[in-house]
Amino acid sequence: MRTLRRRMGLLVVPVLGLGLVGCCGSGERGSDASAAAAGFERAISTGDTAAVCAALAPESLSEVEESGKAECADAIPESRLPVGGSVRTVDVYGRQARVVLASDTLFLSQFTDGWKVVAAGCRLRAGHPYQCAVKGG
Repeated sequence: MRTLRRRMGLLVVPVLGLGLVGCCGSGERGSDASAAAAGFERAISTGDTAAVCAALAPESLSEVEESGKAECADAIPESRLPVGGSVRTVDVYGRQARVVLASDTLFLSQFTDGWKVVAAGCRLRAGHPYQCAVKGG
């Protein structure tokens, strides 16, 4: 099975690995991932940087702080995350999820305290992996 990988500063998510036809986001896990993504998007749209940072996975939070050389709440605006809009689709496989929004794609992982955003501001590039504004190491 393919998992999220980091290669040359890009979040690598092969398109074929996400064609999870048999493992879609229906059910409680998909609903929980969708709700986490929607909460993240609300925080972005309202400028609630503390909530945005709280929604990030630990490695993604560390990456934001290291890249911005500041606490997450001060550094996250520099990431210029788009307001993604409403959830269009959710693909869940194991403890990983991809949530496609109207104008963004988020990748989440399930932690003991719920779903956290591993990568955000992701754009699919034809024939290439997603490129994300925020990602974990």
